[in-house]
Amino acid sequence: CSTTVQKNGGVNMNKIVSIEQAIDQIKDGMTIMIGGFLGVGNPHKLIDALVEKGIKDLTIIANDTAFPEVGIGKLIVNKQVKKVIASHIGTNPETGNQMNSGETEVVLVPQGTLIEQIRAAGAGLGGVLTPTGIGTIVEEGKTKIEIDGKDYLLEKPLKADVALIFGSIVDKKGNIYYNKSTRNFNLFSATAAETVIVEAEKLVEIGELDPHQVMTPGLFVDYIVRGDQ
Repeated sequence: CSTTVQKNGGVNMNKIVSIEQAIDQIKDGMTIMIGGFLGVGNPHKLIDALVEKGIKDLTIIANDTAFPEVGIGKLIVNKQVKKVIASHIGTNPETGNQMNSGETEVVLVPQGTLIEQIRAAGAGLGGVLTPTGIGTIVEEGKTKIEIDGKDYLLEKPLKADVALIFGSIVDKKGNIYYNKSTRNFNLFSATAAETVIVEAEKLVEIGELDPHQVMTPGLFVDYIVRGDQ
């Protein structure tokens, strides 16, 4: 059984675990952040394991809910999600159906605002100021701040209990390289959760990944799951 970086400062370099061990970190009712964009860059094997285990009442923070048969969409179809915070749901009709029926709470956030809220959590910021949403229903219930004669909304950080991310190449220390558009939302999601689990498309030895290609340093990663098995 492998363990990982200990939050109290102790270190165990062996972060590689089975999918079952990784999913054991997730409990009913948790807030889960999932990287990717319309299924591209989603950690598909981890999501499938969540579906199989039937963990429920999840709050999902992600760019979107993909498609009914793809990635995050499977969690929606299986009715494991009580709340979605995302920038759009249009490619997954089931999300809209559950929203309209009251089964699932859906909070739609402008895409740029959403990623900035995630980034703010990872950077330890108290929030971000944005003009996006001023004069619309987006500003309802939010703090409005005037700077140099212009109004901004204070958007608070978004943090998760667990982040499930995908890496194209991951070394055994947890350093990650994302290939092309798979980088979407994975990069900042890796910084904004108490526990970070990466599904590695290709797992390599420490030193094999060029340091100049590292996009997420291994210090952010708690568990690594092999995606090639």
